[in-house]
Order: sequence, then structure tokens, then C-alpha cells
Amino acid sequence: MSLLMSRRLWSAAISSAVLVAGVTAAVSARAAAGPAAGRSAPALAAPTVAPPSYPNPGTVTGNTGAHDPSAVKTPAGGYLVAYTGANIQLKTSNDRTAWRNAGAAFPGGAPWTLSYTGGSNNLWAPDVSYHNGAYYMYYAASTFGSNHSGIFLATSSTGASGSWTNRGLVIETTTSSSYNAIDPNLVVDAAGGWWLSFGSFWTGIKLVRIDPATGLRADTAVRSIAQRGGSTAIEAPYVFRHGSYYYLWVSFDLCCRGASSTYRIMVGRSTSVTGPYADRNGTAMTSGGGTQVLAGHGSIHGPGHQAVLADTGGEVLFYHYYAGNGASYLGINLIGYDSAGWPFVY
Repeated sequence: MSLLMSRRLWSAAISSAVLVAGVTAAVSARAAAGPAAGRSAPALAAPTVAPPSYPNPGTVTGNTGAHDPSAVKTPAGGYLVAYTGANIQLKTSNDRTAWRNAGAAFPGGAPWTLSYTGGSNNLWAPDVSYHNGAYYMYYAASTFGSNHSGIFLATSSTGASGSWTNRGLVIETTTSSSYNAIDPNLVVDAAGGWWLSFGSFWTGIKLVRIDPATGLRADTAVRSIAQRGGSTAIEAPYVFRHGSYYYLWVSFDLCCRGASSTYRIMVGRSTSVTGPYADRNGTAMTSGGGTQVLAGHGSIHGPGHQAVLADTGGEVLFYHYYAGNGASYLGINLIGYDSAGWPFVY
């Protein structure tokens, strides 16, 4: 519906001076290309009509190179991002705009992961959150194209480089498994239950119950919550509760090919954390369903591996995208919901 709306009409709907994520900006025609998503002070209510085209990432500065980012707000009001790299890489920001590198989570290495990585120190797709006075980080160890993979947990009281303690293996897969234990994401449901979604290719996205006391698995059940036939190219799940729904964000198609990457961000929803999840058209996500929220456009290639942060003034989408030179960068946009409760970015 919103794509039928002209750029002029959409801009007019929000063109008065507004407070966009903490900075006062006269929103003009530039709004349709994506408002600054950096700062985090209170903003006016999010729009309820999507822009007529996908926005560019909001303004970020400093050290913005990242792949598979996950973000958490610190108790002091700053931000911590963890992302794929040597021994898990970290960035911090005071305002969600200016970012600086903050070293590796495991500067001395993570020898417990080496049997999954073939000896490499490159660890993947961390998911960072804050619970009960501590940071929790789930992350994956594997090699490209293999499902001999493990998801591990580390915790920290500060989130700083070198402060992370290995809490052990959460789940693993082998080459005889029908799914792949990478791309973890922790969600706490409305009743306080902990769940870990994960998965990449093979038979898609899975969900396991987590024991809040340990952060490790609570039982042996593995639930299927999304799958694609044909290409099987679905990964990077992120479950986020908004209102009465749990939204399952995933990435379709291919990452890791620089400017040739075809990643795109999709979403479905359910009233239960365990599903069933369906897209806007009612197609089950276990049957390939998914409503597209963001895809490559212009100089923005392969946006994906998304994470959602509930921040002051609204919800924020973190993701990576590729520039024309093949480098990956941190993307940040704000999230709005239309009248039917489906998310879009602006």
C-alpha cells in the first residue's frame, strides 16, 4: 500500500521539524532517503506509513566496519555492538552515532572453539544482551559451508574486551545433522522463559529452550520455526516481541559476497514465541514465507544479519550492508509499524 504513495506525500506527512532519534532535523525530501538513526534521546512517534522506497542507512561515524552485528544498550546508557571477527570484535558508542573499536571479546583466543573452526580465530554472529546484571553473548564457531558447528555462551559483568568468561557449549551440529548450529539469538518471552533461535540453510531456523539459571539448554527438544525450500537460503534469525506479537526477523539469500551479496531482510510474526510464524499474506514461514522489509538498493548491497534494539524513543534495526568496494559496514535505521502492525524501516 505504502509503495503507491508518492515521495512527496510521504515526506509531507513527517516534514515538519522532528526530533529523529535525539537530533532535531528539518525533515525534507531527504527523509525519504532515510533519516539519521544515530542518536537516542526521545523522538516523536514513529510514522505509521512506510516510505515509498527503502531508506539508506542512518548516519553513523567513526569505526563503522562490521559484519553480523548485534547491539545492546548498557546500564549507563551507551551502546555495545559485537560482531563477527577475530575472537569476536566489539564496538562502543555513547550516542549510537559515533562508534569506536573496543577490541576483541577474547583477546587471548578461544581455544575451546578451534575444533569447529579448523584452527581459525574467526568467530561468527555474536548475539549480545543484558540480563540480571550481566552481559550474555551467544556466538558460533564453524567454517564456511559446513554444519560441523557449535554455539557457545560467554558472560561478562562489563562487556569489555578481555572480561568475557566462557560458559560452555550450548548446542552443536555435525555433518550428519539436518540443520546448522550458527547464528544464535536469545529471546525472553512474555512469561520470562528463555529461548535460543538459530540456523542457517539446511532445514532452516530452529528454536531451543534455555535455562535462565545457566544460559545453557534446558531440554533436548528442537523446534522448527522457519524454512525455505529450493535454495534453502535462510539464516540469521532474530525474535523480537512487540505488542502482542513475536516477530521473527530473518535474512534470505546470500551474504559474504561483497557487492554481489543478495541478502535481504524478511519478517513474519506469531502470537507465540514457538510459532507458528507467518508473513503478511498468511504464508507459514516453515513453508518459505516472509515479508520483505529491506533489500539492496542503489549503493547499498546485501543488507542483512539484522538485530532489533528497543531504545529510548523507539525500536532500532541494526544490520550490515556492503559498499561497492565489497567492504561491510554497520547499518542502523529506525523501525515503524503500519496500521496492521507490520514493521518497516525509515
